[in-house]
Amino acid sequence: MSSTPAASRARLLLAYTACFVLWGSTWAVVKVGLQDLPPLRFAGVRMLLAGLVLLPFSGLRRSRPDAHTTWVLMGVGVLQIALPYGLLFIAQQWIPSSWSALIFSTYAVWLLLVGRLLLPDQPLTPLKLVSAGLGLAGIFALQFEHLRGLSLSGLVVAGCALSLVATVSISVANVLVRRSLGHVPTSLSVCVQTLSSSVLLLGASIAFESHLPGQWTPRAVLAIVYLAVGATALTYQLLFWLLSRVSLAVVGAMPLLDTLVAVLLGVVMLGEHVDASLLVGGALILSSAALANFSPSPPKPPPPPTPPGEPQEPPFQAGGARSARTA
Repeated sequence: MSSTPAASRARLLLAYTACFVLWGSTWAVVKVGLQDLPPLRFAGVRMLLAGLVLLPFSGLRRSRPDAHTTWVLMGVGVLQIALPYGLLFIAQQWIPSSWSALIFSTYAVWLLLVGRLLLPDQPLTPLKLVSAGLGLAGIFALQFEHLRGLSLSGLVVAGCALSLVATVSISVANVLVRRSLGHVPTSLSVCVQTLSSSVLLLGASIAFESHLPGQWTPRAVLAIVYLAVGATALTYQLLFWLLSRVSLAVVGAMPLLDTLVAVLLGVVMLGEHVDASLLVGGALILSSAALANFSPSPPKPPPPPTPPGEPQEPPFQAGGARSARTA
């Protein structure tokens, strides 16, 4: 970034900060919205609105996928959006928002493991393991005081388990996207998966939540609009803009930074407890993010040119940009 003019650096910093702050805030906003809406209905409407907002930017008119690719996109969308988002929204009824965010931040580790299994060209380098280890140590430190004296209820265990299953599901989906859908523009992939998953989520809500009341309060409407427009459509446009201007290592720090934002907002917005564990864990997470920022990347040939306005597909990197980011 140092070689760019000051104005360009400021725009890069603003876009980068907006991405991880908006994404980090989603956990607290979901927790607030669940006070008025059942989880599957909440998630389905959020995805439907997000998909409609993303549609004009998807490039669908320029690059219409064939029937096979469309079915593959929708199938991967089940693993990447429909299943994990449904599980995450359900889980947040029973566990604190910070817990959900912290469990989800283990995504980078699962992505390393799944990527190593399914993509032979993705080695587990010592630097990757050290960065992941620092992040996991920070996650453990953040919740150490809570876990030490906690008597876990069945719903709390279920919430943690659902969050973990959701995290692994998204990791598998991202590897499948890399392996089978690398030719599909990211903006189009996100839009198709979001819209198709919204249909599944709303269908599941009709099947399983028809007896549950839902109150369309101003708070619920604002939560959906914020999540769909601010934390999905806007952030993905910013991310696509950033991908060609900053290193993937810098993008890879976002998941750790937005986790820290999520924990801090849980304290400020939802009154979650702050203690020494939060300070130590936050320091470890920031250290992990710094290591990701300054880790050297192996030299590689420049990518082929892409049409103007078409985002380039980033290489696979654990902890990097995600096609379906957070709740």
